[in-house]
Formats: sequence, C-alpha cells, structure tokens
Amino acid sequence: MTDTQSLHSLPLFPLNTVLFPEGLLSLQVFEVRYLDMVRKCQHAGAPFGVVALQLGHEVRKAGSKVEQLHAEGVLAHITQLDSPQSGLLHLQCKGTQRFHIQRCWQLPHGLWVADVNMLPADPKVAVPPHLRSTAYALAQALLNLHGHDPDHAQLPTPEQMHDCAWVANRWAEMLPLPVRIKQQLMTLDAPLLRLELIADMLEQSGIAGMPSAPDS
Repeated sequence: MTDTQSLHSLPLFPLNTVLFPEGLLSLQVFEVRYLDMVRKCQHAGAPFGVVALQLGHEVRKAGSKVEQLHAEGVLAHITQLDSPQSGLLHLQCKGTQRFHIQRCWQLPHGLWVADVNMLPADPKVAVPPHLRSTAYALAQALLNLHGHDPDHAQLPTPEQMHDCAWVANRWAEMLPLPVRIKQQLMTLDAPLLRLELIADMLEQSGIAGMPSAPDS
C-alpha cells in the first residue's frame, strides 16, 4: 500500500485511546457491529481503522449522543484472534499506516465506515545525541514491563532505538497523557519534534535524565 493510496468504506473502531504506527493493541469485542467487522477483516486479511473518540462512548448506550471521531487514525492489522466463548472475541492488533478521514458515515447496525487517504509514513530520522537518554530510558522501561513476558514483549532493536518516530511513539503510548495530546503527537509529521516534545514531558515528570549509553 502506498502512502498516497485511498481506501473506500474502511470499517472504523472508535476508541478512547490512540493507536500509533507499529503499536500493539489488545481488544475484547462483544458488540454485534464489531463482531461481524472483525470476522470479515480476519477472513479477508484486511485492516480496520482505529480512531480516537472526541465525543461519545466506546460501547453504545441507549440515549447516548452519536460518537464524534477525530479526523486521523491508524490502520490496525489483526495478528491474533481467539474466541473464548460465543459472542466474544479477543484480538491482538498492530498499527501500521496513518490515515485522514475524507468522509465517514454509520451503517444501519451502527458500524462506522469511512473513505480515507493514507498519510505519509514517518521519515527515518536518527535520534540526536541530546535525546539518546530518552531512547535508553524507553528501553529500560520496556524491559521492566515486558522482560519476563516474551509473548507480549516489544523490546527495541538497535535500529528502532535510533529512530525518532519509533521511540517517540512508544513513549506516547506508555505515558498517562490525555487522548487529545496523544492524538496531536500521532498526527505530527516531524518525528524529531515529536520526540523533543516527549523528552520535555519526561523531564517535567522526572523520568528522563539518565545518561545516554556510549556511542557504538
């Protein structure tokens, strides 16, 4: 799929969270509108779109207002699907490309679909020396979280450790930031700026500041 490609009638999964490219997402699906969508995507090997909610709830409630969606989201590809019981699906997904919604609408059973344009992938920008401590702090945080759980690990490779976008995205997923801030970070087209903003947040929280590893 090219960066400039458009997709028509892409099924959407609105959530109170932001998916980032190369990010991992676990979902429990039980609403009829999403059970059917997930099965069709799995059968076709096709993605669905994850978009953050501006207004509304992930689960429809009687009398609740219609959901309002952010204009940008990320394609999610199903990597694992289990059905522990009838009417319930557990799935693991991985984020890939960002997209911009041109128009969206709801089908009669409540599923959102959209015509979207794919956004350019983040360029590869090397982590500069003054931000390397942010990258190594991330590696330590991921090791602490997943080091004893290899099935759910997302431990960085050396290439990822030197990629501004990858480091910034993983931090943005982990930090307890409001959805609107995560959305703004995800839509930024400049990976270095995204990482610099993350580094500022980490410094304010006292998380960053560890010395960088020596150059290899």
